[in-house]
Amino acid sequence: MKLTITDEALEQLNQVKTDEHEALRLYYDTDGMGCGVNGQPTIRFTDKVREQKDKHVENDQFKVVVDKQQATFFRREMKLDLIKGTFRLSSPEGVLTPIIPVSSVTKEVAL
Repeated sequence: MKLTITDEALEQLNQVKTDEHEALRLYYDTDGMGCGVNGQPTIRFTDKVREQKDKHVENDQFKVVVDKQQATFFRREMKLDLIKGTFRLSSPEGVLTPIIPVSSVTKEVAL
């Protein structure tokens, strides 16, 4: 699995990243979506990498991880871009998530 980050998205990520953030997490957010298969792919900075439960995602700028069980909701090749002030996660097959607010990227997730 590989995540390419555009220059614009990288600049924005660097602005909101703190020293506590160990990695960028690909996260399948099901909060408020009903059941566990209804959700939305997103990104979050995390201060916890779980070596037994997380899978490393290829990326040149950040340490990027995804929960092994959630990896099925993501694509083999993905791109993170910044469009009109919000992040967009896409793949060659299409857009995975059109709008990821910058403010949500620093909210820690409960795993």
